[in-house]
Amino acid sequence: MLIIHYQLSIEMKLQILGCYAATPRTITNPTSQVLDIKNHLFLIDCGEGTQVQLRKHKIKFSRINHIFISHLHGDHFYGLIGLISTFMLLNRENDLHVYGPKGIKEIILLQLRASGSFTGYNLYFHELESKESEVVFEDETVIVKTIPLNHRVYTNGFLFQEKLGKRHLNIEAVAKYKIEKVYFDKIKSGGNVTLDSGEVITNELLSFPPDAPMSYAFCSDTLYDESIVPIIKDVDVLYHESTFLDSEMQYTEKTKHATAKEAAQIAKLANVKNLILGHYSTRYGSIEPFKTEAQTIFYNVLLADDGKEFEF
Repeated sequence: MLIIHYQLSIEMKLQILGCYAATPRTITNPTSQVLDIKNHLFLIDCGEGTQVQLRKHKIKFSRINHIFISHLHGDHFYGLIGLISTFMLLNRENDLHVYGPKGIKEIILLQLRASGSFTGYNLYFHELESKESEVVFEDETVIVKTIPLNHRVYTNGFLFQEKLGKRHLNIEAVAKYKIEKVYFDKIKSGGNVTLDSGEVITNELLSFPPDAPMSYAFCSDTLYDESIVPIIKDVDVLYHESTFLDSEMQYTEKTKHATAKEAAQIAKLANVKNLILGHYSTRYGSIEPFKTEAQTIFYNVLLADDGKEFEF
């Protein structure tokens, strides 16, 4: 019987909870998104209303153990204290790690103390101050690094990178050489197998290469800044803020935000595979022109929108 080896096409999911600038509205939400990568659910930014969006899109609160906050502007973290409090009311037991600019611990603990609240779970703050890219989280499957951004206050984007996984069993070859299951983990880890006869079966005959590691870069908020290009070079997916269209280019320097074309230029310079635009100013009636303008520079453009899910 012929057994065909195949790879799952979906390696990484991104759920947009909110992707509009400044204030929440009845039809739009401020920045927050969930990255599903290597069995982690990473919450990136936590604007006002994030926990409502999590419920709306049926995302399990209990799976969120790491929250990454880019900067201390309200539309990126005002939902954090509410979410932390809700975790408490739901009798959360898992540790929660919050990564964000120095000052975030003081802000959250002050709110908890003032309200006479406490968490029944361990709450760890990893405060960031470095203006250089640094590793902030790492385990056996994923590594997360900061991307220093150019905004009005201290701001970091985040680069999420999968580590190279194990090889895939060649089931046909394993059956052909009558390899016992006890050797499967060794084969997946790249090892050869020696048969009872003394014959050595090389790993290349018994397995297929591991899946190519995926990567995701979150860059918001920021002025156009080419210094981030080496950090995000060749990523699979780049989310880059595009607050303005070209017609409002004059506001970028003062507000330290970018246009859709500028986001596209960063994507082109970094040779990324896909660009997702977001953090739109609510002055615009439609987000389609953002894609139109960006595609004059970089073709593989996707538009974030509240509730939209991307699979890669």
